[in-house]
Amino acid sequence: MKKALISTLACLGISLASLAQDPLLTGTPFGSTAVDYSNGQSSTTVNTVANAFDGDLNTYFASYNRTYTYAALDLGSPYIITRVAWSPRNDGVGPSRTKLAVFEGANQPDFMDAIPLYITDVDGVIGQYQSADINCSKGFRYVRYVGPNDSRCNVAEVQFYGHSGVGDNSQLPQIGGLPTVVIHTVNAQDPYDKEHEIVSIVSIVQANEIMTDSAGVRLRGNASMGFPKKPYRIKFYKKKNVLGSPAKAKKWCLINNYGDKTLMRNLIAYEYARRLNMAYVPFSHPVNVFLNGEYKGCYQLADQLEINKNRINITEMAPEDITGEALTGGYHLEMDGYAHEEPENGRFYSYPYNMGITIKEPDSDEITSQQKQYINNHFNTMCQRVQNHNNWRQYLDEDSFLQHFLVGELSANTDTYWSMHMYKNRSNDTIYCGPEWDFDIAFDNDYRHYPTCNKSDYLYKSAGTNQSFVSRIIKDDVAAQRRMTYLWSDARLNHDLCADTICQLIDNWAATLDQSQRLNFLRWPILSSNVHMNPRNAGSYSGEVTFLKNFVRNRFNWMDTHVGLDTTVSTAVEETYANENAPVLIYNLQGLLIGQEIDYQHLASGIYIVKQGSNSTKVLVP
Repeated sequence: MKKALISTLACLGISLASLAQDPLLTGTPFGSTAVDYSNGQSSTTVNTVANAFDGDLNTYFASYNRTYTYAALDLGSPYIITRVAWSPRNDGVGPSRTKLAVFEGANQPDFMDAIPLYITDVDGVIGQYQSADINCSKGFRYVRYVGPNDSRCNVAEVQFYGHSGVGDNSQLPQIGGLPTVVIHTVNAQDPYDKEHEIVSIVSIVQANEIMTDSAGVRLRGNASMGFPKKPYRIKFYKKKNVLGSPAKAKKWCLINNYGDKTLMRNLIAYEYARRLNMAYVPFSHPVNVFLNGEYKGCYQLADQLEINKNRINITEMAPEDITGEALTGGYHLEMDGYAHEEPENGRFYSYPYNMGITIKEPDSDEITSQQKQYINNHFNTMCQRVQNHNNWRQYLDEDSFLQHFLVGELSANTDTYWSMHMYKNRSNDTIYCGPEWDFDIAFDNDYRHYPTCNKSDYLYKSAGTNQSFVSRIIKDDVAAQRRMTYLWSDARLNHDLCADTICQLIDNWAATLDQSQRLNFLRWPILSSNVHMNPRNAGSYSGEVTFLKNFVRNRFNWMDTHVGLDTTVSTAVEETYANENAPVLIYNLQGLLIGQEIDYQHLASGIYIVKQGSNSTKVLVP
């Protein structure tokens, strides 16, 4: 009987919550300064916050400033909010100015600790209340309605319903079906550049947990910083894990994905890197972001690329590390198309390839002249070894370079060598490639090279960045070509790197992102426009996802043809590779002595026995 009643009520659009409705709450109105439209000046007498709570649908509140403005109530003590209602200003633009409005609850009058309770996703209806049930167990003394961007708030009535109580965190709103990152800056100041951190309180809200800390927030990125939807960097006061991340750290990135209309290209590329067995793949999790009460869109909360035992796991240098072994590392570098914009002390140019290199760590304001000179010289030695085919594997890790190459080509990332992260640890001559980063224009999302699968050669040959350096390994080194075929085949056959699996992953992410993507493209209505490097648009989110899946299938076929898929590669073969510098005796499986060193240029692919003293090892030459 009870289930039948609930079903009948649902068909009528009536919830049990509305039948047993908590009372309308009253309190002291406060909020943003009002505007007098007759003269365009601020006002304390017309269109004031009080109008939003007077019960009259013919009056309204309008703010002097256009953005980050609100109408609030001080309820006097905490209340658990169970329902909200609103009605738009009675004029031609009123209905649209309530779409993407946000309801927040807080326990500080400045709302620095506020969390979103609800976001509207449809136009208002003049002369009518629209309402929504709120499923939140936490109590709030202060509640407010924050107008959408560039709306002057413009609302006729705002209502909050609830009952008295402090409550708890057992049930918290999940706006758009994702964890929520909530940023409130002092005086609602917008972050405006990469140098100045704005003092903030940042909360990360999950279904039953709120993590809150003071933080500095600034912009981040290069080209992405110029988009309307801004990318941010957060630096918490204390180190912390977020959303189950491996790393405990202060610094985190909010990736804006503006030109990536699937909102998942980074996530898919990182999965490529995992299945190709790269040493470290950045943590990244989709979130919805609110700044000063305004919805900013669907982002990815991701690792900051930095030295950390669960990020780039190398020794962190100090200013006194200027001699001996201490001088040798660790260094975090980036082959960087924007190197010329970095401080002089934090960059250099490699020879003979003239590649711009940014020294990410040590920081440019901490690195010493000795440290900069050392890593400059060491990097140039590596480049010269690659150029001359002179034992370059001692200075550049072959596997990580090839893994990076494969991720870049499989994803068709035109930024693969425009931005390439690398690192060198202490007491180790080898420079390693990785981690992977920045795939917003990958997966055929760059008009300059679209469609990628129609090209007869690798993408790096037409992308135009650092071609000579890459070619000395990929085109001119037969052993590197063999090794690349092995790494590709091993991932394809033994680590489930295949189109079917990746397309299923894309479908899973699309389902997870469905509510959030709808809000994101209400906030940024670009699905029918070409933005950034878009070569085309599908006009819908589902169309963008379909385009991504079609590209993935085509690209796997292209890679199998051009890299080579060796179906004999099996996990049954011990994956041990000889150190080409060590003295060895090499025998074939028939026991015949083949030679005394691994000659990658002339030794045929196959399995060999390598003896070094009393030790014998089975070796696969790809």
